[in-house]
Amino acid sequence: MEKAYLVLEDGQVFEGCRFGAMSDTVGELVFTTGMCGYIETLTDPSYAGQIVLQTYPLIGNYGIMEEDFEGNCAVRGYVVREWCGSPSNFRAQYDLDTFLKERNVPGLYGVDTRELTRILREHGVMNASICSEIPADLTPIKLYAVQGVVRAVTSPAPSAHPAEGVEKYRVSLIDYGAKRNIVRSLQQRGCTVTVLPASVSAEEVLAGHPDGVMLSNGPGDPSENTFEIEQIKNLLGKVPLFGICLGHQLTALAAGGSTYKLKYGHRGVNQPVRDLEGRRTYITSQNHGYAVDGSSLKTGKVRYINANDGTCEGIDYPEWNAFTVQFHPEACSGPKDTGFLFDRFVEMMKGGDR
Repeated sequence: MEKAYLVLEDGQVFEGCRFGAMSDTVGELVFTTGMCGYIETLTDPSYAGQIVLQTYPLIGNYGIMEEDFEGNCAVRGYVVREWCGSPSNFRAQYDLDTFLKERNVPGLYGVDTRELTRILREHGVMNASICSEIPADLTPIKLYAVQGVVRAVTSPAPSAHPAEGVEKYRVSLIDYGAKRNIVRSLQQRGCTVTVLPASVSAEEVLAGHPDGVMLSNGPGDPSENTFEIEQIKNLLGKVPLFGICLGHQLTALAAGGSTYKLKYGHRGVNQPVRDLEGRRTYITSQNHGYAVDGSSLKTGKVRYINANDGTCEGIDYPEWNAFTVQFHPEACSGPKDTGFLFDRFVEMMKGGDR
């Protein structure tokens, strides 16, 4: 066991032991509360630029299955209380340590993850370093910023994914860091999906004559993506549109709204979301550090809010035949409460939901 440290930007130090890659790293330290789904967390491109802290104390007990990957691993570090070196699962291909080593992600275990979570909840997210020696100068940690991450994780080129069974609709998915289950959820509903890089122009999207456009999840500060916002402006009202997570935020910015950074974000699989047009509250999976300011909207109507803190969780744009949500209806490993939103999108494409 090789000793290492987690050093926070305010100088607090937590001693632990290394696993994964034997290298140092700096990133934005965030926590996620899921009791399962660590594979999906580690392969969610929305974590690009971040060191992920798992609040659940035992991670890795069912091993790694590549079939469950949601994308390429983009985390900068991984912090757990305890990791399981002998996973028990008939599907397991290898263990968590091997996964991290192969992707050059440094990990740290044996630290007090409960105390770290308390610190982040009180202070808010902060930068941190996983390192072999405690640095005398904290400036590089303090100056770190998550920037340029959408272009770092987007698809390098378009790709086509055929519908399951008979093709009913053709959907263009703009990839800001898309999770694979967005594609699968559309395929299951008879949609052929063309995944397009974030650099695609609105004119190129429309030239493909899609029946609908999906805007994916993704990492970082939404307001940084000025090109992508401008393209969404040019798509609104021209084709049915459904946005998830970063896609939700970018659409709000394109519609004249604003976004802001949350104190410690929403990351986990048990976030309650209330539908303002009904009496239902849904349990949702979320992974975001920014939120839309619902009061800033010049058009559109807030449809969903977070039942814990009242933040905006979804917006309807009936005049543009569009809607967006902050949470993940495609969530793997769950919950699946809001999968019906993909059905709503399909109804929009055939003209049943305006």
